[in-house]
Amino acid sequence: MIKILIAEDERDIRELVGITLEHNGYSVVSSADGLSALEMTASEHPDLVLLDVRMPRLDGYEVCRRIKADPQLKHIPVIFLSAKGQEAEVQAGIDAGAQAYIRKPFSMSELINQIQQTLGL
Repeated sequence: MIKILIAEDERDIRELVGITLEHNGYSVVSSADGLSALEMTASEHPDLVLLDVRMPRLDGYEVCRRIKADPQLKHIPVIFLSAKGQEAEVQAGIDAGAQAYIRKPFSMSELINQIQQTLGL
C-alpha cells in the first residue's frame, strides 16, 4: 500500500486530506509541524510527502530542502499544498525540490490526480 505523509498545521485540513486519501486506498501518516514532518519522513519512509508551506518549527520549503539533501530520502516526491500561491512562492517550492505545488483551496479530485501523476500511477 502506498504511504503518504501529510504535513499540515491546520487540523481540519490535515484530517480532511487524510480521510480522502484513506478512502482512495492510501495509507496515511500525518504531522502538524515541519520538524516532526522531517523526522517522520526519515522514520516512516513514505512514498510521497504533502507539505504545507507555513508550519511551526520549520517551514515547508526548509523541510523539502532537507529531504532532498538527504541521500536516504531524496527520492521521495514532495507536493506542496499551500495558500501562498503567488508565482514567486510556487517557484520557491519547485526550487526547494518539490515535484508539484497545489494552491489552496483545491479540490480533492485535483489532489488525487496530482498524487497519481507524481507517483506514475
